[in-house]
Amino acid sequence: VQLQASGGGVVQAGGSLRLSCAPSGQTFSRYAVGWFRQAPGKERELVALMSGVTGATTYADSVKGRFTISTDNAKSTVHLQMNSLKPEDTAVYYCAAKQGLLALGPTSYEYWGQGTQVTVSS
Repeated sequence: VQLQASGGGVVQAGGSLRLSCAPSGQTFSRYAVGWFRQAPGKERELVALMSGVTGATTYADSVKGRFTISTDNAKSTVHLQMNSLKPEDTAVYYCAAKQGLLALGPTSYEYWGQGTQVTVSS
């Protein structure tokens, strides 16, 4: 599965951005899919995940209430709506997918999109 990520950019604190991720030639209906991020000098961490099988979602505590993960009706694209952005949200964001159920650790994910930079200025 090839994942194509888009979105990202530079925004002021308190602003919003939307990331999107689409698999090539198929849907997410049999996959767990989501976003991880990695800031300079830090490990890659979970941001938000969604099960294409059950629709269940999970979020990092640091983004709960501010970020929302969703898919379109066809489960062909997954979106991450990021509101009330903070400077500490600055990182490279990666779309990832795995077959089957959700897993919280990035090493469980088989497929990765190219990273997209999100920079939040104070």
